[in-house]
Amino acid sequence: MKKETKRIELLDELRGFAILAMIVHHFFLDLGFVLGLDIGYEIFDRLCVLQPLFWSIFIIISGICSRLSRNTVKRGAVVLGAGLAVTLVTAVIMPRLGITGAEIYFGILSCLGCCMILTGLLLPLIRKIPPVAGMLGCAALFALTYSVSAHSLLFGAIPLPEALYRTNVLMPLGFYNSSFQSADYFSLLPWLFMFLFGAFLGQYAADGVFPAWTYKRRVKFFAFIGRNSLWVYLGHQPVIYALLYAFMGLLKLYVYLTV
Repeated sequence: MKKETKRIELLDELRGFAILAMIVHHFFLDLGFVLGLDIGYEIFDRLCVLQPLFWSIFIIISGICSRLSRNTVKRGAVVLGAGLAVTLVTAVIMPRLGITGAEIYFGILSCLGCCMILTGLLLPLIRKIPPVAGMLGCAALFALTYSVSAHSLLFGAIPLPEALYRTNVLMPLGFYNSSFQSADYFSLLPWLFMFLFGAFLGQYAADGVFPAWTYKRRVKFFAFIGRNSLWVYLGHQPVIYALLYAFMGLLKLYVYLTV
């Protein structure tokens, strides 16, 4: 954050809460994927109804923080690099170890990294637009492009040309064919507009006019996770995988020794 900006503790706490919610959600998916337990998939599917809420919190807060960063473009490059590292591990290294089905192409980190870079480059223009007008415009564009991956605009009201979906070249934008699969995927359309919504809202944070109660820390654990969200997100899957594979190994050893 910029040195002259007072830290808004609520943002850290909400981001920490959203990250932990994502981790719990992923844990149940991993429970099914690694241990083959159907209950893991069942709980994961039931929690999917809440997933957009956690995504929205995380992405909007990231947009707000883009207005508080010393160098949004540089920060975006770091996050994008982390996203590419995730793709390298899940799509190249893990399959060579015999672990398939967990490949990630253009996941949340890749999307956020691109959003940060684009926002940083567009900041001179963003500063000229009144925040309320910017937020309303971004909300409208988010609604318009929400169904891009379903080959349409405005929730199916406007069909898009099928030519856009013949290859996966435009996958980062939301256009892909039936061969594309990713365990985590966030296209720039529509999520860029949710990020920009946060960026416009972030003008009030940059001006220091958020409500006084948002600057007070209440849950230290959430705040800590929120401040270290990149590293927590990068590390949570390897830790969960390691624990589950270790548990599976110990279980097999126990069965072998007791039979």
